[in-house]
Amino acid sequence: MANTKEKLFTEFPPVSTEQWEAAITTDLKGADYERKLVWKTGEGFNVRPYYRAANLEGIDFLQAEAGRFPYVRGTHNDNTWLVHQTVAVECPKEANRTALKLLESGVDSIGFCIKSEEFTAQQLDELLSGIVLPAVELTFCGSKVSHIAEMVIAYAERQGVAKDDLRANFCIDPIIADLSVKGDFCCNNGEKCFARIAELIKATDEYKHVRIVNVSGATFSNAGSTIVEELAFSLSAAHEYIVRLTDLGLSIDQVARKIRFSLAVTSNYFLEMAKFRAARLLWANIVKGYNPEKECSCKMFAHATTSAWNQTVYDPYVNMLRGTTEAMSAAIAGVHSLEVTPFDYAFEAPTEFSMRIARNTELLLKHESHMDHVVDPAGGSYYIENLTKEIAEQAWALFRKIEDKGGYIEAFRAGAIVERVKASAATKDKNIATRRLTLLGANQYPNFNEVADKAIAEQCVTRAAGEENRLTPYRGAMAFEAMRLKVDRSGKTPKAFMLTCGSLAMARARAQFSCNFFACAGIRVMDNTFFKSIEEGVEAAIASKAEIVVVCSSDDDYATVAPKVKELLADRAILVVAGAPACAPELEAQGITNFINVKSNVLETLKDYLNKLGI
Repeated sequence: MANTKEKLFTEFPPVSTEQWEAAITTDLKGADYERKLVWKTGEGFNVRPYYRAANLEGIDFLQAEAGRFPYVRGTHNDNTWLVHQTVAVECPKEANRTALKLLESGVDSIGFCIKSEEFTAQQLDELLSGIVLPAVELTFCGSKVSHIAEMVIAYAERQGVAKDDLRANFCIDPIIADLSVKGDFCCNNGEKCFARIAELIKATDEYKHVRIVNVSGATFSNAGSTIVEELAFSLSAAHEYIVRLTDLGLSIDQVARKIRFSLAVTSNYFLEMAKFRAARLLWANIVKGYNPEKECSCKMFAHATTSAWNQTVYDPYVNMLRGTTEAMSAAIAGVHSLEVTPFDYAFEAPTEFSMRIARNTELLLKHESHMDHVVDPAGGSYYIENLTKEIAEQAWALFRKIEDKGGYIEAFRAGAIVERVKASAATKDKNIATRRLTLLGANQYPNFNEVADKAIAEQCVTRAAGEENRLTPYRGAMAFEAMRLKVDRSGKTPKAFMLTCGSLAMARARAQFSCNFFACAGIRVMDNTFFKSIEEGVEAAIASKAEIVVVCSSDDDYATVAPKVKELLADRAILVVAGAPACAPELEAQGITNFINVKSNVLETLKDYLNKLGI
């Protein structure tokens, strides 16, 4: 075969942006371009329907390499990450056995959540027995973490572990974990906390892989914030640590390399990829502004945890799918470590099975999908690069607003942080109630036959009352779940009967919509293929003893069908019309007042029907 250097696809002429736009305009047939094709995100910017090379113009970080400032493409020239799982420590010996099993199962980063307020050196010895410290990264959270940090360092010294070989993180975070969640610092307006952190930083100065401060950014996401808000507030809290600790005499290099970020990763697949890339970019520039001696001090140390906010207690296996896509976002974006939240986390202590599925999600991404073999897989994508730029710009603008208010602590005390997060959470709640935001198994496509088992306690679905100026984590599905649990625990089995008639195609479409609608409240739906006559349908509805009868037909049929059904049904059940027909005013004048359609507030509508049923 002749060796040619012909360029591929030369027979296809280039297509200009103008030609693409002209073709799109033609296909829209007069529909509004912005409304149909432009996505207006909650993060404060719009997403175009497509991106081209021209959209990369003006993005100044495109030439950055992995492992080089500003670290958009990663802090190292690889894409490895640690598989992290957390063990609750109530009995140190039992927690040790669990940790050793995890290490044998592919986990290389263990989190210990200490429950006891009086944790001793002997208990630490029991907890770490058999664990080879240089082979695993350890993270400690929970009670008395600063005290535990001292004990761990002393333990490592007794074990003869070289300072460069100890990899440990201590989740000390008075700004978010105390002030933002509990309402105030644990002591002396925070000054004692910062002084204590400074002591630990000095004591671990020669330990290159020991982190003292944990910026709990996932708290914002799990309280309902947007991606931009989570990033901006996390950066602002971290910057507050820089300011406070350098004021105590520490250098920027000492402080920056002791900070660990812990961020959530939600199901917003591409935006989450861009968030982590933007986070590295912004943090690098913040630290650079303090003129560190070593450029590596500008690297962000980022841990990711899949979202708890969007988990559901009904149809919980769907949480496995959420965890998978979220883990993919984090893996592609490049993180230091990743924890997949077990699918049953929302309603019970994770079981051995749920823990295995969670870690295997990551192991599959590594060993079968080979996502750790490619550095910054999303780099160069017109879409991802533009999302990175937009998120960075929006987060930076919000970060500067917080700085203008005097920094994170001052802004928080003034109520600016909580007010902003609550507003975003309220928007999400409304979108869930109206199904503009879907949570599978809760407000859309529920398991019709599922009844809550004993594992789902009322407190699992009850949203804590948020105090005036505190961040209160919750789950987006809670309002629907609380409603459905109330039905499941009521001792009643309310039923909704689909009376399908008129146009077969419209009757079936609206029956499917209505079944999905009412099943979200745990109401048992009785679907029917088609009734040849209204009389036949009403007779079957009465025989079913259903409390709700939903007329499913076409808009053109409702003017005659709905009144006839009302007449025959009388007051034996609540009559509902599926749709928003033009004849609705005429039907209302005849006493037909219940309608459901895609614009309904599903949550409030279902609550109203349950109230009418005495539930």
